[in-house]
Order: sequence, then C-alpha cells, then structure tokens
Amino acid sequence: MRLARVRTNEGTTGVAVLAEDGSARLLDLTGSQSISSLADLLHSADPTAGANRLLEAGASELAQGSYRCLAPIDCQEVWAAGVTYKRSQVARMEESESAATHYDKVYTADRPELFLKATPHRVAGPGDPVRVRADSDWTVPEPELVLVISPDLRLVGYSIGNDVSARDIEGENPLYLPQAKCYRESAGLGPCVLLADSPLDRSGTEIGIEVERGGEVVFEGTTNVDRMARTFEDLIEWLGRENVFPDGVLLMTGTGVVPPDEFTLQDGDTVSISITGIGTLTNPVVKDPA
Repeated sequence: MRLARVRTNEGTTGVAVLAEDGSARLLDLTGSQSISSLADLLHSADPTAGANRLLEAGASELAQGSYRCLAPIDCQEVWAAGVTYKRSQVARMEESESAATHYDKVYTADRPELFLKATPHRVAGPGDPVRVRADSDWTVPEPELVLVISPDLRLVGYSIGNDVSARDIEGENPLYLPQAKCYRESAGLGPCVLLADSPLDRSGTEIGIEVERGGEVVFEGTTNVDRMARTFEDLIEWLGRENVFPDGVLLMTGTGVVPPDEFTLQDGDTVSISITGIGTLTNPVVKDPA
C-alpha cells in the first residue's frame, strides 16, 4: 500500500492511498481521534490496518490529474547514511584526497557514516525545485531509498530521496560536509510512502535516475538495493544510539549511482528518480547567480 500527502485541485490537503492507475482515495480523518496526519498513521501500531479501517469508513475518489503529491513528511527530521555502496566509496575517495583513507575505512567499519540531512522546511516535494548552492561548481544528485521510521524506531515504510550534494565543497575539506549536504532545498523527497508490511525484495528493487537538460538526457544510471553493504536494521540501530526522534525520522540510505566527475547539475535541469514499487520523484533544479 502506498500512502501520500496530497493537495487536490480544489486546494484540499490530506492523506490518500494511491492506486496503480494514477487515481487515489482521499482518507477522511475528521472522525479519527488519534490520526490527523500522515505521520500519525505511519506511527500507529499497524499502519496498514489503520489505513484499511479508514478506507472502509469512507474515502473520496480522486481521478488522475485531480491532485498532486506533496513531500510525505510532517515534522520528522531527515537523516542520511553515506558510503553504503561501493560506488559511493570510490567517488568520495576520488573527490577528497586528504580524506580518502577515512572514506575507505568507513565503508567496512562497524559504525556507519550518519548525518542530519534536512528538516521539513528544507525538503522539496514532487515538482518542487531542488537547489544547487550558488557557491558550488560541482553538485550532483544522489538517488536513494529512504527508510521511514517511527518514534519507537520501527521501519514502517519506504520512500524516494535525492540527497543533493556539493561535491566540490565536501572535497575541499570533509569538515565542510554539513554545508555540502544541508542547506535550503537540498533534499528531494516523495512522491509517497510504500508501507513496509512485508520485507523489501532488495535484489528486485531497482533505483534509477535520469537528468534532463534542454529536452535531452544528459545522465542516467541504475543500481539495485542489494548492492548496499549494510542492512536496514543495522542503519536504524546505529541511528537510534544515544538519540531520540519524538516525531519520527526519515533516513536516506546512501547512493550507488554517481555521475562522472565532469558532470554537475545546472539551473533548469530536471532530475527524475524511480524506485521499484514506490514510483518516480521528479524535481526541477535551480541555481541562483553567485
């Protein structure tokens, strides 16, 4: 089951269950004392059962084109894991000679690289622009599977993320990682949450990306989730050590698709990221003059 925050063409905002044909069913949350948002539903004891009860109570039909998906986030923080794929390890070592050994070591270390990526106001939903920093000349998209995690650290769903990264800033000095990773509109997220009511088929889950410029594809690539060196459980356990997330948390799990060194995002590009079973997240790219 796929859940989304949506806004109808009439301006109504709510939570909907998405269908394969592009239609949706808008849930009526007015009669619920415990569920008033997508996060409330995701963090309930059984999100699938809760969504089915709301469907049975009555839902409004939304035809394809009569609504748009918003970023599937309420008050949660967004965190990210780095160097979880071999390709990412190699790229990070290449971009920063001074820190190459650190990136090499973290790929095989017990402790993963984890960092705060965004807060809700820094997140771009489907169709919203993601941003290249004005002071960066080498910024890339990073297509990633996102784990949706409840306050009690249960894996409740999956989404799609774009961990936009200024590789030149990070490469200059690894201590600049927060500036390279966390700034306004640096995180794309959406279009929905695929509920984790059964284990994800890692080998059958493909992550794909296309970047269009002037109507032409200038970069594309794919990987599979089973190429990730770490388990979801391992990442969640480390994320929860000495930390609490009273509003829940979304965790980007790293990228296995890295553009060539000569590639950088430009103002006017369009980035589309697709993941099997979830859908496609599309965002235009903006960059203000330096």
